[in-house]
Amino acid sequence: MKLIINTDGGARGNPGPAGIGVVICDEHHRLISEHKNYIGEATNNVAEYQALILALNQASKIGADELLIQMDSELIVRQMIGQYKIKEPALKILAAEVIKLKNHFKKVEFKHVRREQNKEADRLVNEAIDAATESAK
Repeated sequence: MKLIINTDGGARGNPGPAGIGVVICDEHHRLISEHKNYIGEATNNVAEYQALILALNQASKIGADELLIQMDSELIVRQMIGQYKIKEPALKILAAEVIKLKNHFKKVEFKHVRREQNKEADRLVNEAIDAATESAK
């Protein structure tokens, strides 16, 4: 089974209150599930990796064997395909987790998409942050 997954992570303040969003569709672009989480204080890049980890865990639960992961973070996509080195220690740990999870699938493709093509995942990020910061008031 092939899934198309859009992920996003964001922080307000960088670092600041951070959230992640994941939209999982089948290969015909039919929605299977959406996931969002508030992850506390983090940077944008940490949030992007956390979203990717959540996506891989959810895809594994669904039983997929092929994934197309679409992200608007060019940095993370390039790091995942080996074009950029990962220098930041915190990101190295998260990237190692992604690689471990990625190995459970037959094929995982990473694709950079424009922010406009990632609106649903971005909406989930903002909903997660808004819910957490509103309840803290």
